[in-house]
Amino acid sequence: MSQHQHQQHTHANSSSNANIPVSEVYWSLVDKADKKFSKIRDLPFYERQRYDTYFYKVFKVYTQLWKFQQENRQKLVEAGLKRWEIGEIASRIAQLYFGQYMRTSEASYLSESYIFYEAILTREYFKEGLFQDLNLANKQLRFLARFLMVCLVFNKREMVNQLVGQLKLLVDECKKTFQDTDFKEWKLVVQEINRFLKADTAFMNTRPLRYSLALDPHTDTLPRVAASITNRNLRLRDAILSSYHHNEVKFSELTLDAFRMLQCLEWEPSGSFYQSPGTKLGACAHSRTNHSQDIVDHTLPPNPRKAVLYRPSVTHFVAVLATICEELPPDGVLLLYLSASGRGRSPSSLSAGVGAFSDATENIARNLQTVAISSDETSCITFRSVSNDVPPSGQSKGDCMHHRSPCLQFGNRNNGGSNCIYPCDLLPFTRRPLVLIIDSDSSMAFEAIHGAEKGEPAALLLSPRSLAPTVAPDFSRFPGGSLFTVFLTAPLQAFCILLGFSSSEIHMEVFNKAEKMLSSSLNDWGLALATSDSLNPVWAQTLNDPFLRRLLIRFLFCQAVLSLYIPTSGKEEFLPKCLPSLPKSVMPTSVAVQSVVRQIASIFSVDKKFNFSEAIPVSESGESESESISSS
Repeated sequence: MSQHQHQQHTHANSSSNANIPVSEVYWSLVDKADKKFSKIRDLPFYERQRYDTYFYKVFKVYTQLWKFQQENRQKLVEAGLKRWEIGEIASRIAQLYFGQYMRTSEASYLSESYIFYEAILTREYFKEGLFQDLNLANKQLRFLARFLMVCLVFNKREMVNQLVGQLKLLVDECKKTFQDTDFKEWKLVVQEINRFLKADTAFMNTRPLRYSLALDPHTDTLPRVAASITNRNLRLRDAILSSYHHNEVKFSELTLDAFRMLQCLEWEPSGSFYQSPGTKLGACAHSRTNHSQDIVDHTLPPNPRKAVLYRPSVTHFVAVLATICEELPPDGVLLLYLSASGRGRSPSSLSAGVGAFSDATENIARNLQTVAISSDETSCITFRSVSNDVPPSGQSKGDCMHHRSPCLQFGNRNNGGSNCIYPCDLLPFTRRPLVLIIDSDSSMAFEAIHGAEKGEPAALLLSPRSLAPTVAPDFSRFPGGSLFTVFLTAPLQAFCILLGFSSSEIHMEVFNKAEKMLSSSLNDWGLALATSDSLNPVWAQTLNDPFLRRLLIRFLFCQAVLSLYIPTSGKEEFLPKCLPSLPKSVMPTSVAVQSVVRQIASIFSVDKKFNFSEAIPVSESGESESESISSS
């Protein structure tokens, strides 16, 4: 087609479009956008390239739709456009942004979602005729619940509290107005968010869970590992986060443990948007763009991508894991965080001595190593149960999903091994760099992976098998989440929980003093690791990543505290484990590590609850300035 013919064709199309009523063009765009939105909603989070491509296509349509209704608002209103229909478009755009944030972990998408939802709230798009139309009432309820999720993840607690109040009030009003309708599900939503906020208190968020350059070391200042130990410098590019516990604390499909880990693997937002959360945004696209860019520090690496899986089937979990491993960049490492109850051991075995469990773990390790050495065709192995029922002597092959094999339970216990994740399920994925965090009473079964990897040695952080006996009674596994996960995400709060302190008993001046001491000490431990001649290359190659480094040194604090705390000292079932082993200089037996724990214990006046070596002195500052945490 010549340029002249193209211009004539374009002019003809413009003329024909001009003859179409504005309302018809609008509803055609709405229909097109709805169809694309339905398709993208069904795409899995983990198919990175496919989703990203489709997101921009869908977003282009909604941008066109939003702009069209703005430019033709008066004509559309005259043609019958309702305010709630405008709100519906804004809500869809906000959902697109939040979905893209969950898939990419880019903070700018989260802020854009917040901005659109806030505009819907302030302009009250769904309010007109709310109590005359049940469909409209449900739209407002869904909007409030979605905005609540965004505010939780974005840590906008003032807005969270405001929205919870509005949600509860609206549910109560709807029950009175629409008496023939059962609002039981919405009552459960209100109960769920109240339970979540009761567990995730202000004390648990004394400092941001995200990596804050105001509180954590800047990446430029992190000590580098000597090239003689490793030349690899891996970065945390992807993470899979999943937890499954009966009656666990959650909101919608975000569990408390996954919520904490998600934040722990991101940079804290910066800039004027974060500093001024009350600013009214959303009126101007230019303003939105500026603020979205302002919260991101472009001198920092991007947030690692995260796939947050809510109660996945094992086949879905394996599909996600395989896809992410396939797409992992050459310099990338994958973090796999699994929090679930174990299976394969009776409750009594938790306190039945360590010997039987150690024997079982050694047997699992021997079998996994046999598999690693043999051909890949050997796809399953036999585990010895922790009970005395041992497979026949000499049996080296069999079903790795034996009904008594230690594993993680990700579903109904009545479905045999189909809902269980076993150590051998993860072996094929050790061909790529993997950091594995297992938070379970069956965590030590995964020790068997060490030495049986298929190509890349895995780094393992394994939780204690049993909860410390003196943890405050109101902090059992489910009301407050996992104590091990709290140690990794909010270590000083975990220390206080372990000692049985409630938030009302703690003076913030004392807490801040201990926080400053701990932060400085953890940085020293990071330096000790980086300069150690005996640091295993598996850890050395990941130590330059700020997120993995912080998790590792917090694990050291957890290990030190539980090893020195008298009720758990010397009892393996209460102690976490790290594989490969770390240098002795950062182990709980070292003077430097014990000195740090003693100083922090002294600040809280609880040093007598720990079993320190006689050679460990109390610092003069800690001893003379230690204050009681009791507010009474």
